[in-house]
Amino acid sequence: MTTEERQLPSPDSDGGRDAAGQGAEAEVTVRAARIEDLEAIVDLLADDPLGARREGGDLAPYAAAFARMTADPGQTQAVAELSGQVVGTLQLSIIPSLTRRGTTRAQIEGVGTLSSLRGRGIGETLFAWAFDEARRRGAGLVQLTSDTSRGNAHRFYEHLGFVASHTGFKRDL
Repeated sequence: MTTEERQLPSPDSDGGRDAAGQGAEAEVTVRAARIEDLEAIVDLLADDPLGARREGGDLAPYAAAFARMTADPGQTQAVAELSGQVVGTLQLSIIPSLTRRGTTRAQIEGVGTLSSLRGRGIGETLFAWAFDEARRRGAGLVQLTSDTSRGNAHRFYEHLGFVASHTGFKRDL
């Protein structure tokens, strides 16, 4: 299977059992997003208190950004699907760099999973795909930023092996 599509069992908090206690073997599939996924992606980005304040509404600016992203070979918007539904997303950017002796970096942005399914392995599956894809494209380092208000996300990133090594700054233009 290529890194364009990756299927892994989705671990969940109840040991893989459905509501009736039966074994559930749902598969999470990660793939490059398509324009028809755009509304679901925006909904995922708005599916938390911070995102709810800054995402959503008119899809036209998102569609324009998606067109710019898909025209850039260094950009991939990925989605995770579960039973045909888009349940997670992230943006993977491949960045050539002169620092660290010319190490290519992978930047992960815009991570979102459906709030009702958090803690069930979707994020881990998305990040496993991103790590594999970044390696395949020559990256030697993966980095991300996260809003200081997202404590649960920070614990998740640390669980994945990320280290809070830098202080980030942003400025609106």
